[in-house]
Amino acid sequence: MSAKPWNERHRRLNRFSHAVFDGVWRRMLVLLGGPTRFRVVAMLAGVLALVTADQGAVAAVGPEIQESMGIGNTELGSLTAVSSAAGAVAVLPVGVLTDRVNRVRFLTACIVLWSLAMIGGALADSLPWLLCSRVAVGGLTAAAAPSVVSLVGDFFPAAERGRIYGFILSGEMVGAGLGLLVGSALARLLTWRSTFWLLALVGVAFVFVIGRKLPEPERGGQSRLPAVTPGGKFTVATPGGEADHSGPDRDDTARRAVRRRGIGPDPAALLRRDPVHMSLGQAIRYVLSIRTNVALIVASVVGYFFFAGVRTFAVVFAREQYGLDQVALTGVVLLVGLGALLGVLSGGRLADRLTRRGHISARMVVPAIAYAAAAVFFVPGLLTTSPTLALPFLFVAAASSAAANPPLDAARLDVVHYRLWGRAESIRTFLRVGGEAVAPVLFGVLADVLSPGATPGAQGLRYAFLIMLVPLVANAVVLLRARHAYPHDVSAAAASERLRG
Repeated sequence: MSAKPWNERHRRLNRFSHAVFDGVWRRMLVLLGGPTRFRVVAMLAGVLALVTADQGAVAAVGPEIQESMGIGNTELGSLTAVSSAAGAVAVLPVGVLTDRVNRVRFLTACIVLWSLAMIGGALADSLPWLLCSRVAVGGLTAAAAPSVVSLVGDFFPAAERGRIYGFILSGEMVGAGLGLLVGSALARLLTWRSTFWLLALVGVAFVFVIGRKLPEPERGGQSRLPAVTPGGKFTVATPGGEADHSGPDRDDTARRAVRRRGIGPDPAALLRRDPVHMSLGQAIRYVLSIRTNVALIVASVVGYFFFAGVRTFAVVFAREQYGLDQVALTGVVLLVGLGALLGVLSGGRLADRLTRRGHISARMVVPAIAYAAAAVFFVPGLLTTSPTLALPFLFVAAASSAAANPPLDAARLDVVHYRLWGRAESIRTFLRVGGEAVAPVLFGVLADVLSPGATPGAQGLRYAFLIMLVPLVANAVVLLRARHAYPHDVSAAAASERLRG
């Protein structure tokens, strides 16, 4: 074959690839509102991706660690347990720091130390050494959630936070997938230590990117990033969807709506002291006095609890229930993951659109419906033994469950004073991590108790999954009931910021 036809095909392929990349790039810029916003979203999503990539990598290289160090399942499980426990302990003081110091510098310093802890894990030659590195990693990753939440609130107007959160939370899924796939591949080709080295190098590279490209915004919304239209105009979202050229403001869509309808604040949710000087105990009591916030925390903790349990036993269940080999199992995991990614990108966007159309409590109703739909679609997917029949149901169930998270995260910012965003998120993360730690144990105990024979199998796991769908339905009920309190708590947050701004 002559070189000329091959070169021509190569040029055509290059032109096609560049056209596809250029089209995707331009579309992302339009969706996010310009290159500046895109960079901020990408960096915040990357921070979450680092955290979940680490978690996925540890799961992926587990067998190689066992073989290398001669440890069993209990010792391997302790690597995850101590990391989660350290994160839960550290996240509360981290929330206090997030509300009081330069968040970008704090986050950058934590990533530097996190990278050093990953290097320590790569050099570990004993289980105690590796456990110490995992404690450090867990404590340092605690900075991620409060910092990201607080920065999102100050960078983006409340009217579009649900949509923006969808893009940022997609980083969690991408990071977990890459950690699992890349970590497994590196462990087989080289060694499990190479996975830790790679993550440390990525962390170091991220430090330079964040340090140079991510500015520290002013608290309270004065530094919010306006969207740039294709024509170069700066706009922010308004209730009717029309362009508002007045620049960033703190009077978002939900607050305009409650003021226009004369909805007053819940007196119990009014902030009566300076949030900057509140102790951690005072902040906890105040944040948990906001009825809507309590409902949002409960829904988030239950949602993460359920999917931590499912994630732990999904591979074992799929192999035994559907009779899948490794290749088919990988395909199913990728397709279900794609469903979750589509859901997380759609849930916040839908809630934002409904809010702009006058549905004040859309950020409560959308996740409620999403949780209920997830429970409904999981049932046939769990009961059938045919992977062909199960896959569409599992795809929709994963999309529905993931769609709940962006509006939930956006709603929490709506009802809490901006000077308490870090501490409010740290409280939620503390409880969420606790739920995620308990879930695998509780799911496993239920599966063992409900297994008909002496050997645990798919039937016991199926019963455990079905029983644990009940809390998802309860989530829907909790959020639907809390939707009535949401407008009053939004009004209270606005009034508190005027009084204690």
